[in-house]
Amino acid sequence: MAMKLKKAAKSSAKHQSGHVSSLKLAKLFDPEAVWDKDQLGDVLHWIRQIVALVCGLLWGSIPLVGGIWIVVFLLISSGIIYGYYATILKVDEEEFGGHGSLLQEGLFASITLFLLVWTLVYSLAHF
Repeated sequence: MAMKLKKAAKSSAKHQSGHVSSLKLAKLFDPEAVWDKDQLGDVLHWIRQIVALVCGLLWGSIPLVGGIWIVVFLLISSGIIYGYYATILKVDEEEFGGHGSLLQEGLFASITLFLLVWTLVYSLAHF
């Protein structure tokens, strides 16, 4: 734990001086990386938005209709987010606010984006 704190302090000092970006592509897949709540929340938020955009484009272009596809999107999106932080990053949920707080990052914004893109693509492509 002390080593992680030293890494965090070193990373924070470098970030404040402007020499090193706090979020690198390699850090996204490093289970040893140190995350603060805001950084991890931002990453999970944007992953969820990308999933929403892709699913909305796919659902609208196929064309899929019905409420079941909203549930399928929620399952896919939540599964990807949970798999990312639990399996790839091996993050302890308790450190970031308990069960479900990480799983809710970006949820409502992604639902909105998904529904908007799905509706627009479906309407433009099939009417």
